Amino acid sequence: MKQTSQVIFERNSVEFVTVAAEYCAFIERCEGQKRAEFVDTLLKILPLLYIKASMLPECEVMGEDGLETFVTEDDYEVIRLNLQELMADRDDYLDVFVEDMKYSDTPIRKSIAEDLSDIYQVVKDFVCQFRSGLNETMHDALAQCREHFIGYWGQTLVNTMRALHEVKYSTTDNEEDEFDD
Repeated sequence: MKQTSQVIFERNSVEFVTVAAEYCAFIERCEGQKRAEFVDTLLKILPLLYIKASMLPECEVMGEDGLETFVTEDDYEVIRLNLQELMADRDDYLDVFVEDMKYSDTPIRKSIAEDLSDIYQVVKDFVCQFRSGLNETMHDALAQCREHFIGYWGQTLVNTMRALHEVKYSTTDNEEDEFDD
């Protein structure tokens, strides 16, 4: 049990939990924000989330039971729709780093709102599991989140940042939102 406590209370683990909770809170408050401010803030939070996730300690799931999930389909859909409304005509982007791209002659269309919602779902479940205060649950949540980061949401985050960078710095953007440098 001592090893479990060491992993969950390591500096990198605690810092990741902090950034993950901030990401979730920011996404939950997206309704009514201006797109320019939203994108600008995300381009600061997402790299930090990536760095902190990449520094999580290696650990293995200890429990035999699966972890509880907290984000329901309805929660996910509300977040996705709010993000889609906020991103409006800038929500879609072309992605070449998709497994299906191997079998396609054209790029795959992706959605910033869906990508951010996918990241939110994994990270929010992690934050809620970690808040349980139970060492084994916290440890397994950390192990699972790291595993999902490596296998899925880390790449999704990077791809989404590329799309958000384009939204912020595009010279062809004629929207009323102005970005401050």
